[in-house]
Amino acid sequence: MARSILGQNLESINADGSIAPVSGENSRADEPGHAALAFGEYYRATGDTLLNRVDIVDIVTRCISAQVNQDTESENGLAYSSLGLLAFGPSKERNIVWNRLDEDTRALIDKRLLHRSDYDNHFQAFNIAKAVTRFSLGLSKKDETGSLVERFIERIKSNSAGQFCDDCPKSAERPEALGGAYDLYGIMQFVFIRSSLQLHANIHLRDRKLPSLRTYAEKYLKLLPDIVRQDGLGWCYGRGIGAYGQMHAISLILQAMRDGWIAPDKLPQYKDIVRRLFQFFFVTYLDQEHGFLVIRDAERDTIPHHTTRMANFDAARYLCQWSRLAKTIGGDLEGRTQVLQRPSCRYVLFDKGNRKEQGLCIYQDPNTGLHVQLPVVSGGTNKKSDSLAFPHMPGVFDWPANVYLPVFLPELTINDQQFIPSFYGKNITTGLGLKNSFYFRYEQPELITSEETIVNGLGSCKVEWEFSGGKITSKFLFQVKQEVQMTKFRYILPIAAPHHRYRLGTSFTLGAESLRCAVIKDDFQAGWAETEVVSEDPNHRTYYGKVHYYQTLVRDHTLVLRPGQPYRLEVTFEPDIVMIDEIVG
Repeated sequence: MARSILGQNLESINADGSIAPVSGENSRADEPGHAALAFGEYYRATGDTLLNRVDIVDIVTRCISAQVNQDTESENGLAYSSLGLLAFGPSKERNIVWNRLDEDTRALIDKRLLHRSDYDNHFQAFNIAKAVTRFSLGLSKKDETGSLVERFIERIKSNSAGQFCDDCPKSAERPEALGGAYDLYGIMQFVFIRSSLQLHANIHLRDRKLPSLRTYAEKYLKLLPDIVRQDGLGWCYGRGIGAYGQMHAISLILQAMRDGWIAPDKLPQYKDIVRRLFQFFFVTYLDQEHGFLVIRDAERDTIPHHTTRMANFDAARYLCQWSRLAKTIGGDLEGRTQVLQRPSCRYVLFDKGNRKEQGLCIYQDPNTGLHVQLPVVSGGTNKKSDSLAFPHMPGVFDWPANVYLPVFLPELTINDQQFIPSFYGKNITTGLGLKNSFYFRYEQPELITSEETIVNGLGSCKVEWEFSGGKITSKFLFQVKQEVQMTKFRYILPIAAPHHRYRLGTSFTLGAESLRCAVIKDDFQAGWAETEVVSEDPNHRTYYGKVHYYQTLVRDHTLVLRPGQPYRLEVTFEPDIVMIDEIVG
């Protein structure tokens, strides 16, 4: 598969090492670095220096030259190209790529790797990769890798009570940030750092740092059995999901298996998770006829920063890594599926402090197939619907990529600002309710805008989600602290479907009775607007398929909200969940 993907993208590599984009997209500054590492991993996995009779040493040399000779520095591109160079060996004298680089490029690599930088987000993983390369190639006698790993861990502890990676913490440089972007980039950091340490010339340092990394990486490892859906869908909220929601998770598990981080009695369970994750990735994102990755087409989209070229090179890199890891681990993927006998609800604490609480509620019901991820987290720099606090379940509870809409949540427009009960909470609790139901509750002492700005003194909100078998009830209670005019109210239900071609037969979708939505109480006196059909609009695609239409509960004339008076909205869902094969059949 890696050979096929790399072969399909060979023609995109220009003579100067830059990467030509696919039609309709623009190139990223770091794409040559992604290509260099992909071919470097291919060399590590196969030992071959030719692919389709093309010299990959020459390709990597050109890509690295293009990356480091750019007018503007790209931290991630430099990190990827550095590891791509290191993949051919830590000794400069025996590194066949280093020997082909001209003197000016070698000097520029030395200069740019020595540049000191510091980050409090996932870019810190790139700094670690740069330090590994700098020392391993002998460009510096001082190894800063250990101190950078310790700084990375220290920031996890200072930014998260639950000891997860916050990719957009509040800081002096970002005073406007709410903080709490606990998303897929946390897993990506551990995978990238572990890959970097594997290439470190000093294996003793690697062995010393692995126990510290294990303590925090295990947080995500223990989360994956609850997150991965029956059909193999992985991480599905926040930025950069889709194909990467599968690839990062697979890599983390395989690295953990190789390092012995998973207990022997748990191995069958995690092997089954890898098998399902890979099957979903293989069927949903790979064009098996032509052999390349499809992340964006007429029915599916992803974030603009993820280009098709970058994703293809990353997929090839991961496939080569998985191949090597599988050989090291040995055995097969015959695992044991963990079959739930009854509904379960789990709350994962990400952060808890005086200012805010954030976490993830995961509910699953084996009888109906309902399996949702409900995050109360910041979207970071991504002000779209991906991180909003609603039940994420692609195929059932969908949302558009790269668009902000108040999906499955009420949005109040007051003083020309949109307020939505998402991003943070206080007094977050989960537990057993009546008749074996589960509840997930939180409060917002101050209302927050869709731009993640907390507005003090305006009002408050209480939220409760109740799960009972295949039924979900959402309750929202708003109160204002002063008389205000609400000029608009919106609540949107997207109706989407999986991709018509790239989909798994066992994946879930809505049946003929759809979401079976009912508005139980509405103090905002809104009404259902005419259904908005967006089937032909390319701006309304999900990460998995197409949005066909929106059903909007709306009030577009002023309502005076009076202090002390509660305003409630209660909506229930009992979605008609079916497998795609059942519809086709």
